[in-house]
Amino acid sequence: MKYIFFILFFATTFYHANAQSIPERLSTIPQKNEVGALCMPQDIAPVKAPFPMPRFTKPIFPSLTMSITRMGAKKSRITTKEIQATIDQVNKKGGGTVLIPKGVWKTGRISLKSNVNLHLQEGAELHFSSEVEDYRPAVFTRNEGIEVMSLGACIYANGQTNIAVTGKGKLVGPGQGSVRKQVMEGDVIENVVPLDKPVSERVYEGYNGEFIFLPMFISPINCKNVYIEGITLENTAFWNIAPVYCDGVVIRGITVHSVGIPRGDGIDVESSRNVLIEYCTLASGDDCFTIKAGRGIDGLRVNKPTENVVIRYCLAQKGHGGITCGSETAGMIRNLYIHDCVFDETGVGIRFKTRRNRGGGGENLYYERLRMNLEFTAFNWDMLGSAVHMGDLASRFPPRAVDALTPAFRNIFMKDIIVERASQFIKINGIPESPLVNWTLDNAEVSADKLITINDAKNILIKNVSVKSKDSEMRIDSSKGIVFEKVEIEVETKK
Repeated sequence: MKYIFFILFFATTFYHANAQSIPERLSTIPQKNEVGALCMPQDIAPVKAPFPMPRFTKPIFPSLTMSITRMGAKKSRITTKEIQATIDQVNKKGGGTVLIPKGVWKTGRISLKSNVNLHLQEGAELHFSSEVEDYRPAVFTRNEGIEVMSLGACIYANGQTNIAVTGKGKLVGPGQGSVRKQVMEGDVIENVVPLDKPVSERVYEGYNGEFIFLPMFISPINCKNVYIEGITLENTAFWNIAPVYCDGVVIRGITVHSVGIPRGDGIDVESSRNVLIEYCTLASGDDCFTIKAGRGIDGLRVNKPTENVVIRYCLAQKGHGGITCGSETAGMIRNLYIHDCVFDETGVGIRFKTRRNRGGGGENLYYERLRMNLEFTAFNWDMLGSAVHMGDLASRFPPRAVDALTPAFRNIFMKDIIVERASQFIKINGIPESPLVNWTLDNAEVSADKLITINDAKNILIKNVSVKSKDSEMRIDSSKGIVFEKVEIEVETKK
């Protein structure tokens, strides 16, 4: 038997919203075969966003091209020195392309230099070492939002300008060696790293079996004009692509396979600005597209936001979250625009995470023309975390005093969204002393097993929404200004 509920709160007038009242613009939402790496065009189209963005263009490199074989690279052995020597030589000559030819090549950490394009030919595979010794000495990096000296990234760069990783080749991450065996586990990073010490003294190189922080796959830090296109990444040890403190980043047409790898995020943008991500296909072991800005006290010390980020025409095939803000948010996440993407078989669709001791938060976040087929919740705010990692801070009550480490999410706008399948429509767990403020969802069709849970939110507007659900229960607690306008909920139950 079917029941249809029309929702009325706060003496606002509502009326029946039949199929014709849902705007036809839902028909413009892409299907999964219309987005992702296989659909990438040759050129970068102009970016249209709700905030000013620069004009993105492909980088231009000098005509010099040098194969790694020129420096003696051999497929039969690890060739870190030869690859690095080729990069250094091209850089010294004013820039150009370093060519990884077809075949399987073995290497440790390599560092990109200004005006160098690391290009992998189709059929080229760059396999990274499984042993910690091939990533020494320690370099300056940021791990889960905290600055340390450790392994950095398989492909690393610091303070460089106009760098690129391109081509139709493949990167393969470390196997089951000391890199994965010596990883720091058992506690959160802020309880392990002495934050009162200078970063230069927070050194984790893995000598004598001591723990290290896992290397990311590609992570430029403090760089300008970063371009990554076309490559495939497999078997990462940690996050796949993570620009940190960068300005001017384009990531397009890349493919990620890291399903089953803990913390195997697809793309993490951290404390960077002016970023375009388009036509990427991610199947990830953790969140797919992730926006971060530093963690807790150390993140506040650095105080660098992530801002002016556009993600478009991308496909998330697997992962904990399709698009996630957090949970490291100290420097603030602002001016984020996600449009024309498909999340297919991911866990959560649109996800927001922070914690009482993380600081910062997010504001001015825009989502438009999205299609989601999900295992879990479609729209999810988790601002408290779990007691396993947060202890008493994960409890809603009692409210805590607001201080510099109290995060906040506000001013979030979503429209034109189809949720084909989800376990729950909306789940909001805000913070009593810092509720979610100002979220609008306009024009959506949703199919979900459960409806709505809202704790600690303020000024929420849900309008022009049609929902099919197996359950009629909605729970709203310690919230105000929750408005439903032209909302149709159809609940199907068995006799």
